[in-house]
Amino acid sequence: MTKITLALTKGRILKETLPLLKSAGIEPEEDIFSSRKLVFGTNIADLRLLILRGSDVPTYVQYGAADLGVAGKDILLEHQGDGYYEPLDLGIARCRLMTALPVGRAPVKGRIRVATKYINVARKFYAQQGRQADLIKLYGAMELAPILDLADEIVDIVDTGNTLKANGLEVRDHIADISSRLIVNKAAFKTKYRAIQYIVDALQQRVM
Repeated sequence: MTKITLALTKGRILKETLPLLKSAGIEPEEDIFSSRKLVFGTNIADLRLLILRGSDVPTYVQYGAADLGVAGKDILLEHQGDGYYEPLDLGIARCRLMTALPVGRAPVKGRIRVATKYINVARKFYAQQGRQADLIKLYGAMELAPILDLADEIVDIVDTGNTLKANGLEVRDHIADISSRLIVNKAAFKTKYRAIQYIVDALQQRVM
């Protein structure tokens, strides 16, 4: 079999990806969660797994360091890469990309300050609305930004919405439905077609 590298996103996505891979006949040789390693062999010869930050998965796949990857659609929308295909929605780690602001606060008229780690997504969203937005890049604790008057509202991932509620925020505008996607390096899909298509087909049968 041709050597294949599959990049996985650590955290919640990894926890939901591994059972899906197992159902498709792909298992790591050791327990990923009890190891500090970042590269793991599998029960399939010449197939290895990389464990990465979600934001790095599209970059590894785009530039060919990984042949395939699993990443959230939010990361793919933000990354805006063109070196990979997106053949399959795995239907896991579902959530929504939303705007949120303090409960009861009227939307700001005119220029708005927005805190988010999704700068590209937010820029496109507000431009489509015809609104001027000053975007403030944050990597976490997004809910604090409106509370401390750093921003008027935020753009972030929402799952249950409990964190927003606990911090006095409410969702407002829906930007996109998010789930995890399988992506494939364009060049690898040509040079390693049979090996990659085998994995794509095996996963597709489990998510139909």
